[in-house]
Amino acid sequence: MDTLSATRMTFIDTQDARQLKPSLFNAIVAPRPIGWISTVDAHGRANLAPFSYFNGISPAPPMVMFTCNAPPDRTEKDTVANVRVVPEFVVNFVSFAQRDAMNMSSATVPAEHDEFELAGLQALPSHSVRPPRVAGAPAHLECRLVRIVDIEPQGPGERRSSLVIGRVVGVHVDERYLGPEQRFDTVLANPLVRLGGFTYATVGQTMEIGRPQWPG
Repeated sequence: MDTLSATRMTFIDTQDARQLKPSLFNAIVAPRPIGWISTVDAHGRANLAPFSYFNGISPAPPMVMFTCNAPPDRTEKDTVANVRVVPEFVVNFVSFAQRDAMNMSSATVPAEHDEFELAGLQALPSHSVRPPRVAGAPAHLECRLVRIVDIEPQGPGERRSSLVIGRVVGVHVDERYLGPEQRFDTVLANPLVRLGGFTYATVGQTMEIGRPQWPG
């Protein structure tokens, strides 16, 4: 009997909310980079929160996105509410060294509370946008809002999600992580990534695999 025929697979019907656990889904869609997003509200008060459903969309034009579910106790998270009013945000690179501060900034606190202060972080002014940057982060992406796509729940157990798309209008990079030809040394910066549940990871074994040419 070959390996494939001996494999037992479990099928999960995602239309049945009782079958698909978020923790299972998060562990399969992994590892995920963490977008440590800073915003400001209409009064200029800063907010900082990590989002593991974050990624780049395009390098030219430079575009990023992050997504979050509405919390159980309110219409939407402070980050999304802020971006609707002040359409700018900063993506701060999360390194392993700042893991504890990142985790602290994920705490559910009143909207008027400053997560920079809560996590013991210094806020740096940005160049082209109003939200501040996280001091000590290896890189920052200053972004202006392009669009928010709200995804409404369609079944039991689902919550509203908001997909936030931003255009990067400025990049700050710690020169310690810049190599030849202005290449960012991701391994040296040691990014923290999210797996399932409360499990995180860092960069492990790396390799280079060249793109094949056709015809060979």
